[in-house]
Amino acid sequence: EVQLVESGGGLVQPGGSLRLSCVTSGFTFHDSTIGWFRQAPGREREGVSSISTNGSTYYADFVKGRFTVSSDNAKNTVYLQMNSLSPEDTGVYYCALARTGDLATPARSLGVEIGEALLYDYWGQGTQVTVSS
Repeated sequence: EVQLVESGGGLVQPGGSLRLSCVTSGFTFHDSTIGWFRQAPGREREGVSSISTNGSTYYADFVKGRFTVSSDNAKNTVYLQMNSLSPEDTGVYYCALARTGDLATPARSLGVEIGEALLYDYWGQGTQVTVSS
């Protein structure tokens, strides 16, 4: 059974940092992508970042220069380092697994962006991030 478990969320002041973790288990896809998404109250889920087994990464424009995605294959864990947080970053953060390391091809076929949620096959339960003073 494929499982993804997020952790590391919490309450942080504006300008602060958090590091989220996504521990994966139950699969041995050698060609895959782990993505990070977030959903704020009353808003749709949006793609934040992703990292593929081929090393390629994706960042949404609104996090470029502030967030960094990385992976530790020995620990089956993907991290999202979030710096310079603002209240607009508040939401539930999810990690997700796509069974391909090349999201560009299905994205083109479907006419969607690489950060689109429908490209992913498995999801974690999410971790709450609240940025507030």
